Amino acid sequence: MTVSARSSRGRFDAVVVGGGVVGIACALGMADAGLDVALVEATEPPAWSPAKPDLRVYAFAPDNAALLDRLNVWEEVARQRAQPYRRMRVWDAAGGDVLEFDADELARPQLGWIVEHGLLVECLWRQLERRGVVVRCPARVTGLVVSDEGRDEGGVRITLDDGGTLDARIAIAADGGQSALRELAGIATDDRDYDQLGLVAYVRSEQPHAQTAFQRFLPGGPLALLPCTEGRSSIVWSLPVDEARRLQEMDATAFNHELTRASDACLGRLELDSVRAAFPLRRKLARAQRAERVLLMGDAAHVVHPLAGQGVNLGLRDVSAWLRGVRDAKAKGRDFDAPARLQRWARERRSDNAVSTLAFETINRVYSNDLPVTTLLRGHALGIAGRVPMLRHALWRHAAGI
Repeated sequence: MTVSARSSRGRFDAVVVGGGVVGIACALGMADAGLDVALVEATEPPAWSPAKPDLRVYAFAPDNAALLDRLNVWEEVARQRAQPYRRMRVWDAAGGDVLEFDADELARPQLGWIVEHGLLVECLWRQLERRGVVVRCPARVTGLVVSDEGRDEGGVRITLDDGGTLDARIAIAADGGQSALRELAGIATDDRDYDQLGLVAYVRSEQPHAQTAFQRFLPGGPLALLPCTEGRSSIVWSLPVDEARRLQEMDATAFNHELTRASDACLGRLELDSVRAAFPLRRKLARAQRAERVLLMGDAAHVVHPLAGQGVNLGLRDVSAWLRGVRDAKAKGRDFDAPARLQRWARERRSDNAVSTLAFETINRVYSNDLPVTTLLRGHALGIAGRVPMLRHALWRHAAGI
């Protein structure tokens, strides 16, 4: 889908590069705030089908469901297929106590929802034209020029692979971990390869999941079972590369046995209900979330370990924080793109994302080994958190974005 890329005022207020969940949500939010917005995406997303569940799922937090509700998207997502979960159990294979979260105890209707990536993107994508966002797709960014902020208003010019250009006051990079716009803006990243793969699939269980998310820490990496609609669960199993390949290639009967054992049979016998896929696990953290008039959001700024299911949640919190600033500026009659405002957003989001990214990495490193000292201590750490209501509530509120 290519829509004529001409702003009514000669240039756009913002150009968003990247048509994933984070990029589209940001574009829609800015359009709703009265900004003139264009979105650039390399490939139009494939149609989502309820008959073919997407293997990529998110544990969607309440604050981000509220963001999509403000964008008039969440109702359709929930109606199509979003599985609420009301309980969470976390425990260590090496022993110790169980850390549990319960919606009733926390006075919430649910802790969150499990939602498919493809469904989210489709529901968001359909809103772009309706909300007046100019879309250039298929198109890739090949060049970037940022004008001097000290001269006139400042702005950016983005060159596309078809030779066209887009002028705007700011550009937002939401084009994923291998962000082309981040590279063009000259923002470096700190990277780490975890030497793990994330093995994903859908399974059926002997016992109903009862709207409960499970996570068990194993020496090779955490195994998560996430409740889905129609009685299925989604697994996300972090494993050393060779072990993940072995499990991916073994026959279904043997895999079912290995998976049931690894899950501690928390749902009884588990059986595959889809193909298996694996993706590399890496950390990528941008050293800044702003370079002059280019802002980084989502995976373009931070790729995190999937053990906490927080990747898309962190990205949408980048969006929410940015939209709050835009609305505040508009309400006060001030420039939404004032350099001080851009810098304040970038500093606050970089700090929060850096803490979260490194915290997830530390948890994975501590719990994904069989060293005697850490093995003795880590199960007790979960138990302490589980026995102190104030701490348990604080952990959940942080994960929920409250």
